[in-house]
Amino acid sequence: MLASGGLVAQNIAFGIVALIMVVGALRVVTTKNVVHAALWLVLVLAGAAAQYLILSAEFVAVTQVLVYIGAVTVLFLFGTMLTRAQLGKATDLNNKTWALGIPVALLVLGTLVYVLIDTFGDDKVVDDPKDVPNVPVQAISDSIFKPYLLPFWALSFVLLAALVGAIVLARKD
Repeated sequence: MLASGGLVAQNIAFGIVALIMVVGALRVVTTKNVVHAALWLVLVLAGAAAQYLILSAEFVAVTQVLVYIGAVTVLFLFGTMLTRAQLGKATDLNNKTWALGIPVALLVLGTLVYVLIDTFGDDKVVDDPKDVPNVPVQAISDSIFKPYLLPFWALSFVLLAALVGAIVLARKD
């Protein structure tokens, strides 16, 4: 449902960002260059962060950028570069039965839409947006990182060790 009054700019921004995300997602699955697909994926993930900014969820937007764009995509690019895969256009990336995926995807989409509408119908998350408490970002980050700071650091060292191990294994020198 479109917003009324002062929220028209948010609707326009949502439409523009959503269009950019759809074009980027289509390019991810249609490009024949793996590195270009990863870069198009960065555009889609940045669009998701922009959508969070439109919703005034700055913490989630920054987390989206740090975790997905900053970590997952970089890890994907490192993995692509370290496997010594062909970096140019590849002709054998597509499966011969790709056309079968279109009706399956449409069936999954229809099922998801049916289940969501059947489950939630006309339910609203909040009756009045003014009833939602304003939680500061510092409180959210403190609740995540204070009790879990040591496991977070340990995980970062494990990922760093995996990256160094991949580089050592990939080098033939």
